[in-house]
Amino acid sequence: MPFPGFCWLLCCRQGFSLLGRDYGEKEEEESFELRSKDELACSVRRSDVQEEMLSLIIEKCKMGLENDPEQVVKWLYREAPGSWIRQRRHWFVLTHDSLDCYSSSEKGARRLGTLVLTSLCSVAWPDKQTYKETENRFNLEVVEHIYKHNPILSYTQSPLYAPLLPFPYGSSDHVGKGYGTVREEAVRLFNCLQQLETAAEAVPLIQGVLQTCLDLRPLRDEVYCQLVKQTSGAACACVPRQLRYWQLLTCMSCTFLPGPAVLKYLRFHLKVRNQNPNTEMDNYASFIWEALQKTRCRECVPSWEEIQVLMARREILCLVHYPGPGSCRVPITSHTTADELVKMVSEKLGMQDSRNTFALFEQNAHQERAVSGSTIIADILTRFEKDPDPESQWRLSFKLYCLLDADSISVDSIEYIFLFEQCHEMMVRGQLPASEEDLQDLAALRLQCLMGDFSTHSPCPPLDEVFPGNVVEARVLLALKPPPGTPSTGPNLPMGCPQRFAGGFLAGALWSHTAAHKQRVEQDLRLHGRLKEEGAAVMGAIVERWKGLAGYSRRESIAAYLTIARQWSGFGCTLYEVDFYISSTGSFSQKLWLGVAAKCISLYRQGEAEALESFPYGQICSYGVFDSNTFKITAGDRDLLFETSKLTEIMQLMNAYLSAAQRY
Repeated sequence: MPFPGFCWLLCCRQGFSLLGRDYGEKEEEESFELRSKDELACSVRRSDVQEEMLSLIIEKCKMGLENDPEQVVKWLYREAPGSWIRQRRHWFVLTHDSLDCYSSSEKGARRLGTLVLTSLCSVAWPDKQTYKETENRFNLEVVEHIYKHNPILSYTQSPLYAPLLPFPYGSSDHVGKGYGTVREEAVRLFNCLQQLETAAEAVPLIQGVLQTCLDLRPLRDEVYCQLVKQTSGAACACVPRQLRYWQLLTCMSCTFLPGPAVLKYLRFHLKVRNQNPNTEMDNYASFIWEALQKTRCRECVPSWEEIQVLMARREILCLVHYPGPGSCRVPITSHTTADELVKMVSEKLGMQDSRNTFALFEQNAHQERAVSGSTIIADILTRFEKDPDPESQWRLSFKLYCLLDADSISVDSIEYIFLFEQCHEMMVRGQLPASEEDLQDLAALRLQCLMGDFSTHSPCPPLDEVFPGNVVEARVLLALKPPPGTPSTGPNLPMGCPQRFAGGFLAGALWSHTAAHKQRVEQDLRLHGRLKEEGAAVMGAIVERWKGLAGYSRRESIAAYLTIARQWSGFGCTLYEVDFYISSTGSFSQKLWLGVAAKCISLYRQGEAEALESFPYGQICSYGVFDSNTFKITAGDRDLLFETSKLTEIMQLMNAYLSAAQRY
């Protein structure tokens, strides 16, 4: 390149450096200069030029609200300084005196840079080859001409004997799942696509294609190209059997994205098809275009219900339960995340201004687990549908997550009911340390809240719904425990069986096993009977306390319940059962409760109200997953190791509390 041209290129790069601040360059005011070839001979800057350059400095600001008809707006890709940096798309606004770059097309978007158009600027036109390749990209006649003279790009009813994209020969890495080579699977998938035209039910075929593409990543681009082919050309009219291809393309666009090259090809295809307004094909093209802006790879294939909804371009109605008997249906898309759904439910229930935070939980009768905020809700619903145990009955629940300020909750709000219901859940699980008398008072207040004043005709719920079952079991086991100093006796042997078996060791072992089994059965029956007796006694004591609450309203019962619960110093924390280890020796301590609260982390012996130790967040240097089932907290010079199956949930909750503390 001649020296003048090289200098001109350097000056242009310096001029456009203002638009590169989003690539990590220092954000500061700077002047720049664009010189033409004729000005390179001038070696001394003139003062008037310097003043003009200084006048080009413009501070960053927000996009204005005015709509100037003379403005030209467009999404453009800005070339990065280095080839290793991925090109980013920015929103450019061209006026008669400047070219502005914004972070997005929304009103109020942040301005990333400005180039003032003066006599110092010059424009480099695209070369002839680039212009020739792109000048007719949206000319329908030229595009149709290309499709007409290249049948490989257009719809066909004939089978495909080779993939559209180049694949290496050889075996597949997924032979164990029943797949052949990638080339064989590509041809087989095209045959499946053609079967969509005549299939009575399209959902199973669509699920099969999507599952294969999720398992065999190289086939995603291939199937996208096959669908673009089958939705191109004059033969592809808007008839139901042809629209099946558009429906599959819709489902794919909401499940995973193609590679960058195929994505550009797909977007071009959608733009061309979008020029047929008021047709089903145009509606599908618009829907797919919007989906491509939001999609990230899904964990699993969409459910039967989701595919039917996508084929009709509708939203999914998601059923969300919340503490108590309440529930609501919220419309979601295939891209809705847990955080977005939490926000929608909070607004629907009028709790968007609460200082406390909420989260979604996967819940059934036996367990529950918090849902990460970035999780796609449609994936959760699919897992529920595929659960092999039909009796598990998983559901999504919306609950209090971080209790930051219990005192600010109004007694008339639904959030107050949330606090009451979740507190009762902890009590029934045995995670509310209190005396047995207090637990019976809580159970009586629960009955008064649910059923009103006592009546002989009032149906009484099961004991395990109002009282912790582990307390009853502990009382029975303590009663059955032999007094200290009592010698242990072996299993009772059948009558007539001698102490020494003449038949040898085998005969003795058989007699011993039979006797031990019989003794265990008798012990289980005796234990079951004692549990029923003890449960009836506890229920009788609860009913007597219930009778004494006559006249209490629902609000008074809830207030009294929470007053007793608040007596525990750890009220509001979430308890996790852990095995505590000391890292210095690696010795096992015992099973403890790890309490995660708004201000500290505490360790409790199970059933005890007083914490063994508490660690305010200010004393915690670090925390995180130590290995597959161990959580580590470093507080000062101490390393605390906890073995638990709730690693992710503990980490998420601690992160949520720390984030909330920074906000408030």
